[in-house]
Amino acid sequence: MTTNSSQTDDSARSGKFYGWHVVATAFLTFGLAVGIPYYNVPFFYDYFQKSFHWSLKEITFGFPVAALLTIWVGPILVPRFSPRKLIIAGTGFTALAFWGFGTMNGALLLYFAFYFLYTVGYLFSGPIPHQILVSHWFKAKRGLAMGTIYVGVGLCGGLGAYLVRGLTDHYGFQTALKILGGLMFLAWPLAFFFLKDTPAQIGQFPDGATHPPSDGHLLPFSFSHLFHSRSFWLLLAGSVCSIGAIGSINLHMKFVFRDAGFSDQRVLNTTWATASSLILWSSIVGRLAIGHLADLFSKKLVMTATYFMVVATILLLLAVSPTRPGSLYVFSVIFGFSMGADYMLIPLMAAEQFGINTLARAMAVILPANTLGQTWLPYFVSALRQHFGSYQVPMLVIFSIAMLGAIAIALLPKNLTRSLNAEHRQ
Repeated sequence: MTTNSSQTDDSARSGKFYGWHVVATAFLTFGLAVGIPYYNVPFFYDYFQKSFHWSLKEITFGFPVAALLTIWVGPILVPRFSPRKLIIAGTGFTALAFWGFGTMNGALLLYFAFYFLYTVGYLFSGPIPHQILVSHWFKAKRGLAMGTIYVGVGLCGGLGAYLVRGLTDHYGFQTALKILGGLMFLAWPLAFFFLKDTPAQIGQFPDGATHPPSDGHLLPFSFSHLFHSRSFWLLLAGSVCSIGAIGSINLHMKFVFRDAGFSDQRVLNTTWATASSLILWSSIVGRLAIGHLADLFSKKLVMTATYFMVVATILLLLAVSPTRPGSLYVFSVIFGFSMGADYMLIPLMAAEQFGINTLARAMAVILPANTLGQTWLPYFVSALRQHFGSYQVPMLVIFSIAMLGAIAIALLPKNLTRSLNAEHRQ
């Protein structure tokens, strides 16, 4: 074991840039930690409803409660540990949570407790450590590198959609949940042996350069400084609104399909698996394309355009119907493309606005806030659906919230980094 790790370090120090090895490894660990569990747990919600006789509001209440109870994890714990350690610990928490989902017998409090474990696992091993890894290893090609690791999320999530359907059909939904939990342990050897937290750890610099970046020596902004920045609050508000809207679509999509006429369970499962896989696989194209564009053009303009694309595609979900087979594919592909770019652009914009050394602190606040948005807004949609009896009004509300998010990003100031750095150093 030690010999293999030592050989990896020696190879990295030999002169060949190790950053793309980190990207390849993070591609897999990110896909395992987020792609499989996050995008596929909603598949089981209707099984919870039928097996445990829980209401839609009760089922969708688990994640928002857990997000609220774990909001302190990001700012207090995440910046204190290396990305590699966070990934190992987080996937362990996720494994325990899914094993719990697969063994619970209808006790709602247990369900909430397991969601608490899952949310801690998501915060530890999800976007934050992977975004920090890529941002430390790349600067000029940060967008392309970030887009590449997010491809792992889309690929694993898309494959997971068929996996959960097959496992559930053959072994039942509880065994399927346990197997998903066991898959998390595949990330451990990858993180332990192949991930390196920073280029300096092996005597290299971002992008394989021969000298350190000009901003590498700058001290990170304090939380107080961030909280007094108008740019920080615009980015926070814009991302919460957009991520919340996307989370609402992902969580309620299967129920919307059921209301639209996909009532047979096997047909419903197949429809959901088709849509989910198309969304996640088209998100791969979105992440790579938008990541490359973000390296070439203004990140603010690219992010603004992407957020308005999310707004434009939300209403397509309501057009999906068994009598219009093509509508499923149109919605899935367009929504997936915009969704894939949406998540990835947030850390790119944060790094540009506040600098690489502040990214961990900025995302330690932004990600938990986004998690609140992507969990409480779906719960709000559940309440609206129960009140109005259909998804028409709830989706119009989500459309309006997504529009506010796009406007907030459009209002971000230009070239803020230089002025903030100058102000911070005086």
